[in-house]
Amino acid sequence: MSTEPPSPLLIGREGAVATLQFNRPAALNAIDVPMAQAVLAAVKAIAADRGVRAVLLRGSGKGFMAGGDLAVLQANPLQGAADLIRPLHEAVALLATLDAPLVAQVHGVAAGAGLSLMLQADFVLAAEGTRFNLAYVNIGASCDVGASWALPRWVGLRRALEIAMLGDMLDAQAAERMGLVNRVVPADTLGDEAMALAQRLAAGPTVALGQLRRLMRGSFERDLPAQLEAESAAFRHCASSADFRAGVDAFFDKRKPVFGGH
Repeated sequence: MSTEPPSPLLIGREGAVATLQFNRPAALNAIDVPMAQAVLAAVKAIAADRGVRAVLLRGSGKGFMAGGDLAVLQANPLQGAADLIRPLHEAVALLATLDAPLVAQVHGVAAGAGLSLMLQADFVLAAEGTRFNLAYVNIGASCDVGASWALPRWVGLRRALEIAMLGDMLDAQAAERMGLVNRVVPADTLGDEAMALAQRLAAGPTVALGQLRRLMRGSFERDLPAQLEAESAAFRHCASSADFRAGVDAFFDKRKPVFGGH
């Protein structure tokens, strides 16, 4: 009697929070082609679901993610790279367009493409003892999955070059000092704290949060006049939302606003 292999990606929902859990624990969640395809399919489903107001990334077993599955690349380097990179890059580009904020819950190790994916999150909570390594240079490769875009934005160009070109392992405290993660927390509270943060974001004004994440990310490509115009357009968009009216009314009523996410 045959049994279905476990899904490489577990998809969950807690209220308005969608969870994506990498699920190849025996391989430290290294990304193979089925996982890459599953990530893209899940992100497409999230993008089409207006009920999702925050996204939480996490890993099964002993680590967040050890990177790409080198067995795929060893068998056929060029085709393997294309099969892994294409769906992951499409997923990352789509995640950047969402209103829903992205939270990464990181433990054990985040290396290679795992670190690249982590860098796409708006918020990163890491367990004490977590290790980080961009790692690509250690196999003679440049980076992918948006690391070269995100890393200089989080830590600055000089530090980004150091992390990328030396390929050294970083501990959680160093990652926090550099700005790779927002907060380091005890391992036994990581899951609860990450979900609490995701739920807090999911209860926020989702339209405004989406405008804020895109304004901040796009600010590096615009001069000041263009950024001011982008801010003006974003504010007008927020002002037409139900959440803006709810927030203004709550201010005058001297009560806490309740946002519906639209």
